[in-house]
Amino acid sequence: MIAIIDYGMGNLRSVHKAFEAVGAKAQITHNADDILKADKVVLPGVGAMGPAMQKLQELALIGVIRQVIQDGKPFLGICLGMQLLFESSSEGGFSEGLKIFKGSVERFSGLKVPHMGWNQVKIQPAGSQMFKGLSSGENVYFCHSYFVKPQDAGLIAGITNYGNDFVSAVIRGNIWGVQFHPEKSQKSGLQILKNFGEL
Repeated sequence: MIAIIDYGMGNLRSVHKAFEAVGAKAQITHNADDILKADKVVLPGVGAMGPAMQKLQELALIGVIRQVIQDGKPFLGICLGMQLLFESSSEGGFSEGLKIFKGSVERFSGLKVPHMGWNQVKIQPAGSQMFKGLSSGENVYFCHSYFVKPQDAGLIAGITNYGNDFVSAVIRGNIWGVQFHPEKSQKSGLQILKNFGEL
């Protein structure tokens, strides 16, 4: 069972339907026991790091997320869910994240924001499992004004160009993160969710 964490800041139904479309069993929940018992965990999200961390704190889920990751369960952060894995964000003032990965979340500079619509992902060597069955340059769907800047280049699974190259996917062991919305990315996105479901 895949637990999709409900903390009031994500496209939960569309993520749930996308997993169902690839034959994966998933449930939407904010119950700590359900999340800890799940085989895999997904943290979706739309919005800014500060309010998201506040909601996770109110639901007593910060420690639960860290425990799931520490236990080695497959974990997928989508959009804001990926950004939350990093140390901090400058969106709406300085906010601290989950600090799973070293690095920050920064705003696109000198470009129209949000970066919204279809764009290509250049698959990096680290992303071979995440993007299995897909070719480099596949189009996926984005909607964001901030992007992650990892300190460790070894995390980078995908790169996308919007004015300049930015990191659009990360991976380390059991932890996956994507800046784009696989649930809105049609065939390409469903393949990524299928790959995650098969971990």
